[in-house]
Amino acid sequence: MDAPASTHDAQLAEHAKRDETCQRLLTIPGIGPIVATALVATIGDAKTFTSGRHLAAWLGLVPRQNSSGGKERLGGISKTGDGYVHRMLVHGARALLRWWRTSSPWVVKLLERSPVNVAVAALANKTARIAWAVITYGETYRRPSLVPIGP
Repeated sequence: MDAPASTHDAQLAEHAKRDETCQRLLTIPGIGPIVATALVATIGDAKTFTSGRHLAAWLGLVPRQNSSGGKERLGGISKTGDGYVHRMLVHGARALLRWWRTSSPWVVKLLERSPVNVAVAALANKTARIAWAVITYGETYRRPSLVPIGP
């Protein structure tokens, strides 16, 4: 018989506490122990990706490109790549957007000009790029200072 989900969650949380890379990933908003361990297990060596955009594309978090002759045509989010990590990053971004007024001016401006699901995809993309930088450079996430938002 399978162990309850809470036991698996506790094991993942314990593993995340012991792993240095997971500890650095946990400093990123929208990433918890489950997402951190999934990223470390899936990505392996982040230096195999030349940039955060390549990682985000590999996870299926960037628009599909149909470009030729110097004319760029961007479609919807491709959803290719690792579906589990993609889904977890999107769920983390959606949870983060619930408190969008306290997150960053970037999120506020994004929500003013884009639908919520587009903003969720953009935030998941940004989270993947930040995760790549945190893993590659071995530093913890430094949250930008919040700028007061108007009335």
